[in-house]
Amino acid sequence: MTTIAQPRSRPLAENRPRGSVRMLGPNWYASVMGTAIVANAGAVLPVHFWGLRTAYQVVWALGAVLLVVLFVARGAHWARHADQARKHLLDPAVAPFYGCLSMGMLAVGAGSLSVGSDVIGVSAGVAVDTVLWIAGTAIGLVAASAIPYLMVTRHQVDAGTASPVWILPVVAPMVSAACGPALIAHLPAGQWRETLLLGCYALFGLSLLATFIMLPVIFSRLVHQGALPVALTPTMFLVLGPLGQSTTAVNNLADAAHGAIDGTYAHAMLPFAVLYGVPVMGFALLWLAIATATVVRAFRNGMKFSMTWWGFTFPIGTCVTGAAGLAKHTGLDFYNWLAVALFVVLVVAWLVAGVRTLRGVLSGALLAVPR
Repeated sequence: MTTIAQPRSRPLAENRPRGSVRMLGPNWYASVMGTAIVANAGAVLPVHFWGLRTAYQVVWALGAVLLVVLFVARGAHWARHADQARKHLLDPAVAPFYGCLSMGMLAVGAGSLSVGSDVIGVSAGVAVDTVLWIAGTAIGLVAASAIPYLMVTRHQVDAGTASPVWILPVVAPMVSAACGPALIAHLPAGQWRETLLLGCYALFGLSLLATFIMLPVIFSRLVHQGALPVALTPTMFLVLGPLGQSTTAVNNLADAAHGAIDGTYAHAMLPFAVLYGVPVMGFALLWLAIATATVVRAFRNGMKFSMTWWGFTFPIGTCVTGAAGLAKHTGLDFYNWLAVALFVVLVVAWLVAGVRTLRGVLSGALLAVPR
């Protein structure tokens, strides 16, 4: 009986996916971004009832744990599989995801202050946010300059292969611009506050202008080459990232301006937040409609789960925070309802992506080494 059972068990074992950190790319940090933004977006909603704040704290803690686990795992990836890591860095389809590390750190840091401070204390929340903001901003600036440099000098980029993934490294400084204002009030009055405020505006401009360069190239590819491959279709939502995050940034900066800069400039920043945010949010809704239509089409064509599904989370979350900022500064109920509606979509997308990712990790399918 033993002799008969062994031949049958071997093929089954051989057919199981083999998990390995060798296949753990920088795109996995998108799960940190997508988790942390749920807590950050929920914290700015006008909806308050028992247990909600606790739920946000749990989600923030989960995002923090994911960040630590992935940071360690990615370190092991570089230490044990440097050849594969270099391939990722020189692959124009994978290298842009290095911007996700920065954004994951920034999102978790922002949550440490906005909701995590209820658990770890305000002083600890400020300390964690400060460390992660400084480190995340530095990494984001390196990614925003190094990845385009590699695309120009080292990557073999074929004509008509542009995708929304290219936005990832250049949008990282915009996340810094949106998260930095929360730290301004904790700095000494005077030069320190004004420097951080204007520094965040510089990060805003850096990312915005870089995005303006990328978007026409991406849309031109879509028009002339057709829809993205089915598996990459969720990346259409990445375009919402710089739109929602830039709206969030100008609103957060307007809130932080008073007491940080001369009153003349501070008073001008609030109208700018509204005059910039309203039309950009309008375009975000237009793009959301286009992206949703392409995803529906992809589902009809058999789109299966992949890690690109995390692209549904963080970009929508930035639109939640952007809409909430506009609601605060315009007083319009429309933006409150928009923020709540988008938050519901965000939570559903996060739950689906999270469950499917966990299932893929446990089965080994998502980390399987190709044969």
